[in-house]
Amino acid sequence: MKRFVSPVIVLAAFVLAAAPAFAAETYDADPVHSSSAFRLKHAGTAYFWGRFNEPTGSFTLDEADPTKSKFTVELQVAKVDTANEKRDAHLKSPDFFNAKQYPTITFKSTSVKKGEGSALQVTGDLTMHGVTKSITVPVEVTGKGQFPPGTQRAGVEATFIVKRSEFGMSGMQGALGDDVKVLVGLSAVKQ
Repeated sequence: MKRFVSPVIVLAAFVLAAAPAFAAETYDADPVHSSSAFRLKHAGTAYFWGRFNEPTGSFTLDEADPTKSKFTVELQVAKVDTANEKRDAHLKSPDFFNAKQYPTITFKSTSVKKGEGSALQVTGDLTMHGVTKSITVPVEVTGKGQFPPGTQRAGVEATFIVKRSEFGMSGMQGALGDDVKVLVGLSAVKQ
């Protein structure tokens, strides 16, 4: 007796076998190709920009279940750079970041959910100047690729606003704005 195998079953088995598995992928930031910048208003007139050189961190992306994604970022306060040595020294002082007592700024995600398009809504603990606050930031997955050939990379970017006074940095209020816009872009290598 000959068995009949439905073409639909054969096609379904082929599609399932050929479909890529969407497993979680973990990436470590490449500090040379990652960026962290901030801006705040000076004298109520114009913005000035600064950055933290060589940000580090890692992230796990789970395309099948974004709630399993994770993000960590660390910035070294000693690497603040506003293109002005005197201002950088002042920012590292106890008047602002107090680099000696609080050498790092960290963000560690506590939950992730799918946002619009390629964006994720990431909630986590931001610790700066000895103060930890829960914040939610939109994180955009900016792309995936290979460079150099054989090295898998992914990029993410987040832009958000924090009030420096909420982190105990209220010096020079009026001369400097309280709202600080922060941009963090990580280019990372798959582990």
